[in-house]
Amino acid sequence: MEFIQSIDWMQLLRCFVTGGAICIIGQILLDKTKLTPARILVTFVTVGAILGGLGIYKHLIDFAGAGATVPLTGFGANLAKGAIESVKEMGLLGAFIGGVKASAGGIAAAIFFGYLASLIAKPKIKKQ
Repeated sequence: MEFIQSIDWMQLLRCFVTGGAICIIGQILLDKTKLTPARILVTFVTVGAILGGLGIYKHLIDFAGAGATVPLTGFGANLAKGAIESVKEMGLLGAFIGGVKASAGGIAAAIFFGYLASLIAKPKIKKQ
């Protein structure tokens, strides 16, 4: 069985620590501020898009792999990357089409799994 791959434990550790750090920041924002989850979500996507647009987030993705692409900041970076690439091909219209086109798989998965979670969970409103 030659197709079994060896595990890169250091990459796994970098992925776990980076993704965990991003999640810790989100949890601190939830616990220590009056920001709603929706505002934190928008903040993470916006920060990821800005860092992605500036080319900074790519270095984090190269370092941490899925630890940087799976959180919401990775989604924002992917939106920016898709928009930038589409602007080069289509002009200004690409700014509106490219991000969604590049992130379509993630958007579809989020909708599907969000719906499944809504069937199972009992949501609560955050106390102000």
